[in-house]
Amino acid sequence: MIKRFSTLYIGHIELENCGHSGTPADDRRYSNERVIEAFDTTLELAQTMDELGYEALWLAEHHFQHEGYECIPNIPLLAVHIANHTKRLKIGCGFNIIPTWHPIRLAEDYATADILTGGRLIFGVGRGYHTREVESFGNPMLDAEANRELFEEQLEIILKAFNQNAFSHQGKYYTIPPAVPYRGYTLKEITVVPRPVRLPVEIWQPIVSGSARGLDFMVRHGIKGVVSATAEQFVDRWFRDYQSVARTHGRELQLGEELILGFRMSIDDTQELAIRKARPYFEEHAKFMGPLGMLRYSEEHVKAVAARQPQSPTAATIENGVQNRTWLCGPAEEFIGYLKGVEQRYPGLEHVMVSCPLGTPKKIMKENLTRFAREVMPAFK
Repeated sequence: MIKRFSTLYIGHIELENCGHSGTPADDRRYSNERVIEAFDTTLELAQTMDELGYEALWLAEHHFQHEGYECIPNIPLLAVHIANHTKRLKIGCGFNIIPTWHPIRLAEDYATADILTGGRLIFGVGRGYHTREVESFGNPMLDAEANRELFEEQLEIILKAFNQNAFSHQGKYYTIPPAVPYRGYTLKEITVVPRPVRLPVEIWQPIVSGSARGLDFMVRHGIKGVVSATAEQFVDRWFRDYQSVARTHGRELQLGEELILGFRMSIDDTQELAIRKARPYFEEHAKFMGPLGMLRYSEEHVKAVAARQPQSPTAATIENGVQNRTWLCGPAEEFIGYLKGVEQRYPGLEHVMVSCPLGTPKKIMKENLTRFAREVMPAFK
């Protein structure tokens, strides 16, 4: 039964001249004064959501984006700031890009934020999709297999750091600790200080291609999944695959259990008005994400995601998005009707994420979140 709602804000600033005919993505370059506007927007959204009764504000970690699209490099640090200015809202890491971190440093930062926010930070992990980010930190992204190997070893280390009073690790990429002399003895293990107060740590990961290997890795390590902005045919397939993999590991889950379902949304009095309001930001989002191979509106898109191939920004329209339910556009009663149907199909699903695409002005994001909270969320309480 759906009972929790959240949103995703990936850290864009207010962009002028949005849409396919607007400024090319690679031609955008903003000053430091402009990109740090994302922090003020984050806090304003968080305070609005805190008052409206949302479960969580999910944030995305990204680096080097002078284009103004994804401007938050450190979620745990920002979460502490948000927690000091809100009362109950949780802050989700959607997601920490582990290959841009040393795994122990990430474990320490999360543990510190867990303590300082009173347990309001939700841990999330991802492999990344920007070569400029991951490769610039000295780790593989072009080599997809090496990227996955590194990610899996890093997560193993993070779990040890969270859950063990003292640990060691010997793997392909890391030897922890090194066998060095320290105050008269040779290091054989280390203890992360501090460790999270709340154990076991709840961990979330995006499901972007639905591969059998990826789902098996998640279930084996107790990782929950986020399926967002994905055509409903793949939502249904991946929800069932996740449940099936859990069963092979001896866990019986209701369909949709331990998963979040996410949509882009535009709420207005009619579907026509909602689509018109969202169109330039839909196009800007596709213009940025398509060349990175991150659109999931069709079978061709999902195959390209799995192969890490670029996609045409114009290969999908917002009308197509509404039809395949990657988008919810229209009045509140249509949102409620569709989500009630989702509730029937996936009885284990508790958490729905609704968000606005890149470039959406803060004013419109707040209007959407306010109308959704007042007109849609009460139907699920």
